[in-house]
Amino acid sequence: MKLASLTTYVCDAYRTNWVFVRLETEDGLVGWGEATLEYREHTVEAALHALEPSVAACDLNDIQSWWQHAYRDAYWRGGVVLTSALSGIEMALWDLKGKALGVPVHQLLGGAVRREVDCYANAWFAGARSAAEFAERARAAVDWGYRALKWDPFGSAFRTLDRGELRQALEVVDAVAAAVGDDADLIIEAHGRFEVPTALRIARALEEYEVLWLEEPLIPGNAAALAQVRQATSTPIGTGERMTTRWDFREVIDAGAADVLQPDVSHVGGIWEARMVAGLAEMAQIGFAPHNPSGPVANAATLQLAACVPNFGLLETMATDVPWRSEIVISEEPVRSGRAAIPTAPGLGIELDADALARFPYVRHDLRHYTGALTEIRPVGAVARHD
Repeated sequence: MKLASLTTYVCDAYRTNWVFVRLETEDGLVGWGEATLEYREHTVEAALHALEPSVAACDLNDIQSWWQHAYRDAYWRGGVVLTSALSGIEMALWDLKGKALGVPVHQLLGGAVRREVDCYANAWFAGARSAAEFAERARAAVDWGYRALKWDPFGSAFRTLDRGELRQALEVVDAVAAAVGDDADLIIEAHGRFEVPTALRIARALEEYEVLWLEEPLIPGNAAALAQVRQATSTPIGTGERMTTRWDFREVIDAGAADVLQPDVSHVGGIWEARMVAGLAEMAQIGFAPHNPSGPVANAATLQLAACVPNFGLLETMATDVPWRSEIVISEEPVRSGRAAIPTAPGLGIELDADALARFPYVRHDLRHYTGALTEIRPVGAVARHD
């Protein structure tokens, strides 16, 4: 297969902008990828176009050959802009290959070990301010079918929390825990904002809630410090959304710094690289639950990964999203009773409407963390209730 065109699309998604790449072959076959990079959308879009000559020069069937040459020729290696661009094109190449052969991507990676995957909900809390509002929305998410919920209760704090701020955060955790009871597990997000003493206070305070994991409790970049936190608490530690290569994950494993690894298929180099991280997690006997809060193509790619990775844990799912998601996606199965079906159509199993993408162009967003309410929210795909 040879490339005829590489086209990028930047689509408003309220808190960020989705970045999609469309590859079309000389035979008219189309493959979609996603390289969404929050607040750096135009930068990664430029990186996608910078990689276009390398894609045009190769046989599109030779995915690994292209990836290895593109990564090596970058000289500096790594870096989230490069690996996000590599991720987007790599997804699109797998999509093309699956369509050309008439099989879903997971069949090209060894076949399915599961037909559906358990999910946890992100973005279920839109508009919540008080502990009571968080509790109300948590109960609604459980009623939609979710059996695990993730959120950040720490407001705009950075580096440290005073006693009052920690108390307020724990009041929210306590209210949500009481609202869902044993119907759902809790995952606490910290967005990589705290120093070791504060992270330890948070982790120890969460022990009584038996959360699935505390995500990114430390400012990124110090695996030894993260290991220090992990060793001093029974609260499991998750990390990985800001790591861009399998070598980053190896350092975390070697340091004994995490209980759950969370690579993002849009940032770690693509589906194949994320699968290699899964192999590292399996050998280390720690959890594997990819970061997946982006757009529909990244979600489809992560589902293909879930199909063929035996130690895949939970799929992160956006419980609510912008209303126009259903306009830009030609078809997308909803989460049902807290589980997502693995797409079986050829390729990634998803198609986008290019004309619809043009109706929702780039909008600058300066939000760092969620602070306000969507004017309209709805469950992704359809109302995801119990069957």
